[in-house]
Amino acid sequence: MSKEQDDNYWRDRLTPEEFHVCREAGTERPFSGEYWDVFEDGSYRCRCCGEVLFQSDSKFDAGCGWPSFDTVAREGAVEERPDDSLGMRRTEILCANCGSHLGHVFPDGPTETGLRYCVNSLSVKLDPEEGDRGGQ
Repeated sequence: MSKEQDDNYWRDRLTPEEFHVCREAGTERPFSGEYWDVFEDGSYRCRCCGEVLFQSDSKFDAGCGWPSFDTVAREGAVEERPDDSLGMRRTEILCANCGSHLGHVFPDGPTETGLRYCVNSLSVKLDPEEGDRGGQ
């Protein structure tokens, strides 16, 4: 599938805001997303393909205004790639299944992993029925 066909596919399935974040690597404003201050049990799934990416038991309040997690739901669920945009060096995180932009991971987390997966609410959907089973 070409990039244009891929973009058209996702434009038909996502809101303009979701498309901007998920397919164009946009960022929602801090403290504005649906999940930045939600701490219900469940699985956070990719908004595009439904893959389980994070579990609620790994979510913490980082004070940054975006949902933050200290680990992924399972090894290989999230891909990392260098991001040198905006004049800074960061590590972008993407859904390994469909390539959707999720946010960035930083080495400043307060837990034993030392990681903070900083995720846009528009890139995930909380599945409360899933519990913390991770799709198993």
